Amino acid sequence: MPAAPARVHNLPAARAQYGDLIGRLLPAFERTDPLADAAAAWLSTCPEGHAVFAAALRDPAGAPEPVAALLESVAGLPAWARPARLERAAHLFSRAGVVGGFVLGLRSLVLGYAAPAGNKPLAFSGRLREAAPRRLAETARFVTAVCEPGGLLPGGEGRAIALHVRLMHAQVRRLLLASGRWDRAAWAVPINQHDMLATSLLFSHVYLDGLRLFGLRVDADEADDYVHLWRLASWLLGVDPELVPDREPEARRLAECIFLTQGPPDADSRALTAALLQAPLQAARTPAERRVAAARVRLSTSICRHLVGNGLGDALGVPAERHPFSVPLLASLLGGLDRLRAALPPIDASAVALGRRYWDLVVDVGMNGETPTYPMPAKLGRHIDAA
Repeated sequence: MPAAPARVHNLPAARAQYGDLIGRLLPAFERTDPLADAAAAWLSTCPEGHAVFAAALRDPAGAPEPVAALLESVAGLPAWARPARLERAAHLFSRAGVVGGFVLGLRSLVLGYAAPAGNKPLAFSGRLREAAPRRLAETARFVTAVCEPGGLLPGGEGRAIALHVRLMHAQVRRLLLASGRWDRAAWAVPINQHDMLATSLLFSHVYLDGLRLFGLRVDADEADDYVHLWRLASWLLGVDPELVPDREPEARRLAECIFLTQGPPDADSRALTAALLQAPLQAARTPAERRVAAARVRLSTSICRHLVGNGLGDALGVPAERHPFSVPLLASLLGGLDRLRAALPPIDASAVALGRRYWDLVVDVGMNGETPTYPMPAKLGRHIDAA
């Protein structure tokens, strides 16, 4: 059994319950993504690196060798990928609509912030504090592009964005290791394979469980298809294939093991969560916009506590405010509507169409009409807790 880094908690209990998984996960703390690291190192020396990579995505011929090697590794589809399963997963994402928006922002992202070592790259980047609405809109566009029909097939926008995100992660890893601020003994390698897998699980299994907490019905085959979609996305993002599950029961077990061993939320967890919840206020400009934003913050806070639970909500500093809007009642209502949707095909088709329009609006408003580009950063921002 490999030695555990300092960041691993509850190791005896984890070995007793998840011994086979621990043996796979511990080495992943020191593994990164060599192909993306090499491509990012080369592109960082080129003033037009982002444009060079974008051009290589359109036509790999003549791409610089490190970039060509990266693109060659993800050419086509792996033999296990099933386009029909991807289509069914895209249908689930679209028909979840606004509920999926609640879950992505107030459960999946928040549970990611709760990881006291895994949150460090985002905390050191400072981007959530400095430009929360834009950062959240970029994440929303990434997820929606991955989950739209054909998004991960060759030529799909989700595939292109996933590869841009992969390079961005490699560049952040380079900057953190060169900064002199990264405590490798405490946190292991930045954006390592363990943490990349954990992020994939936030977007797959953790998201699915959040839909269920809001009353949506997700059957076993649908859930497995959605995990399959994120298996393909993870392959594009550079996660070691042997780590990534293809069915929800395995994904659930991995997520439970990771949560048990990650330790309690820290000050960065609370700062990141606060920045996310307060994002509407950051974007408000007029008194009327600020009043609407304040109401959105109160509602988001109530929904967040429903989706992460009161214990973790307390640990993350999510206020336990009374809200005139009953979140459990809303979940019950949405569950009833989802049962009606499942029984009537025209309603199902309408739910899918409305869900796609909802996500387009989320991205457009958050980006203020601009197009997300996912460039490689040239430098780190301020640590989120910096004065």
